[in-house]
Amino acid sequence: MRISHSSLISLCLVLPAFGFAQMSLEAIEADSLQLEMEALFQAQMDSLEGTLTFYEDTSLIIGGDMAMLHIPDGYMYIGPSDSRTVLEDMWGNPPNSIPSLGMLFPENFGPASEFGYGIDIFFEQEGYIRDDDATDIDYDDLLRSMQEDTEASNEYRIQAGYEPIHLVGWASPPYYDSQSKRLHWAKELEFEGYEENTLNYNVLFLGRKGFLTMNVIGSIQDVDLISKDLPQILESVEYLEGHRYSDFNPDIDDVAAYGITALIAGKVLAKTGLLATIGLFLAKAWKILLIGAIALGAGAKKLMGK
Repeated sequence: MRISHSSLISLCLVLPAFGFAQMSLEAIEADSLQLEMEALFQAQMDSLEGTLTFYEDTSLIIGGDMAMLHIPDGYMYIGPSDSRTVLEDMWGNPPNSIPSLGMLFPENFGPASEFGYGIDIFFEQEGYIRDDDATDIDYDDLLRSMQEDTEASNEYRIQAGYEPIHLVGWASPPYYDSQSKRLHWAKELEFEGYEENTLNYNVLFLGRKGFLTMNVIGSIQDVDLISKDLPQILESVEYLEGHRYSDFNPDIDDVAAYGITALIAGKVLAKTGLLATIGLFLAKAWKILLIGAIALGAGAKKLMGK
């Protein structure tokens, strides 16, 4: 069939409109799928949160007979097994060899919430930490070294199936209180594939045989809220008799082969004599899982449509 010149012009005018209509329809379907997947994912998170047991306005012993935790005002606590559910099943972190002693959450934002943060509590029995080097640390040089180490570790994270991490810088520079033996600092981390940068705010309590850590996991936007609550967080842990820094006995206790600098850098001298990385790179990464679920759902829908 022969097409007239005027018909060809008319067809050219109609085709773009048809193409835009198709694009608009696909965009609507994609938005609808995303909303559906978000609702399903949030329902799953809410269901998991419903299995957790929360404690508020009380004090309890953690780590066997090691320390007393005074739950700060405005926070709620979950125990070790529930913490594993949050960190691995809800937030998508890899399993960790260091067992959690529990987690703290702001009372208005549970682990299923898109907003807010969590505080993972754990103890590392590395021996008595000498703090002689605390006054000699160049934090700018230390940051550069930590950034290099973080980039070097990405090869292993990718091989294990996890997204690369980039250390952006200090969200709060390190500070050590030599009287109370408390150390705290905050790092800003970028997880590839995640829209917002992650905050790792570390609060360490030095003890006789190692250090108890509160690792704050949240968005970089949470740094001001955490800084505001930092005074009561610093007062929330009390070592029991026999576990305090002052209880150290040089005749029978082990001394760590590193000091404050290595604690901040996340490096310790392993038994082999080589440097091994310590510390947790965690993310409240359920949105990363959600993105993957949406993509998977879109692929399934295309297959079913064939």
